[in-house]
Amino acid sequence: MTDHVILLHGLWMRGFALSMLHRRLMEAGFRVHRFDYLSVAATQQRILDRLQARMAALAGEADAVHLVGHSLGGLLALRACLDGTPPPGRIVCLGSPLKGSAAARGFAAWGRGGEVLLGHNRELLQQGFERWGGPREVGMIAGRLPLGLGAMLGHFAGEHDGTVAVEETRLAGLAAHRVVEANHIGLLFSQEVVRLVAEFLRHGRFPPAAD
Repeated sequence: MTDHVILLHGLWMRGFALSMLHRRLMEAGFRVHRFDYLSVAATQQRILDRLQARMAALAGEADAVHLVGHSLGGLLALRACLDGTPPPGRIVCLGSPLKGSAAARGFAAWGRGGEVLLGHNRELLQQGFERWGGPREVGMIAGRLPLGLGAMLGHFAGEHDGTVAVEETRLAGLAAHRVVEANHIGLLFSQEVVRLVAEFLRHGRFPPAAD
């Protein structure tokens, strides 16, 4: 059976933002599904319940149900696989601040207005995880092209993609980590990213980096 992949978008996005990534992963041989959710208005538990139900529904049709999450979508993917017994599969995060987001904390510092902008997932965005010890192998692809709104709100140390610092993506317990030349949104349109995602989903590792 063909492996299935569920794509999760990030904050302030909807599923159509993943169209190119969707198409390219289908061309790579996966059956791909976009998981659309209200990133600000929906409660985290509502999102997780729907995602876990979707994973369970696809489990009978595939040997593996993988998750690929951009930014907040990666955080939610990890959170969904901490509860219960998820079906077999791997997770790839694209620019997800798994250790917490300085940009999100910058928004929160605005007070009530900032909290409203971040929605029900603001605590997850601000704090992230201490480490990953869940049942799935997780690969991270981070960008280091420093163009984006977050650069004006977060005080980044070192390389960043304009929204998330590379250091914010280096969570203990990851199976693999790779940095590419892309900004935060550009991770969704990079052919290199698609190649890396497909390799990790199939083999649990990234190919050797070019010099």
